[in-house]
Amino acid sequence: MTSDHIADLPLVDLPAAFVAFHEQHYPGYCEYAKLHLGNETEAMDLVDDLFTHLAENWASLMATAAPAAEVWALLKIIVVAQLDARGSRSAMPETAAFRRVAREVLDRTRGEFELMESSIGLYTAIAALPDRHFDVVVLRYVLGYPTPRAATIMGIEETTVRTYVHQARRKLARDIGLDDRHHLTDPA
Repeated sequence: MTSDHIADLPLVDLPAAFVAFHEQHYPGYCEYAKLHLGNETEAMDLVDDLFTHLAENWASLMATAAPAAEVWALLKIIVVAQLDARGSRSAMPETAAFRRVAREVLDRTRGEFELMESSIGLYTAIAALPDRHFDVVVLRYVLGYPTPRAATIMGIEETTVRTYVHQARRKLARDIGLDDRHHLTDPA
């Protein structure tokens, strides 16, 4: 079966486990892709293509040791490939900074430009973190997922997410003098 989009697949033929996986992971994957690509439509198309591929290869995926971790790794690969194909870098530092500023502006209007400037520096430093640390920081603090949800999305244990967050916060504090209690507050 070859399809361009999951909507083209007959839903009655999809395993219930696939439908549940799609419902659980699709929103987070779209948010992650949008954060990097800077474009909601492009992100959704990319994730739709990913899920079409998963639907067509579901049995093979279920034979792997950690299906959710496999799909997370694949998502990251295709996001990077999309960025490479268009000759651009991740929009994460700017996208994340503007998301944070928007939240902050709604809560209070003081210091928007100062906040944006400091946030861009923070998100640039986050972008330089090692892969796993970067992923958990993005999922937890930029996208606002609680630890259990971030663990599910990445296909890892909650304790591992907490460990990576702790290590990332320490690295950021060393690298840019960040007081992690004020900049990376728990969203949940």
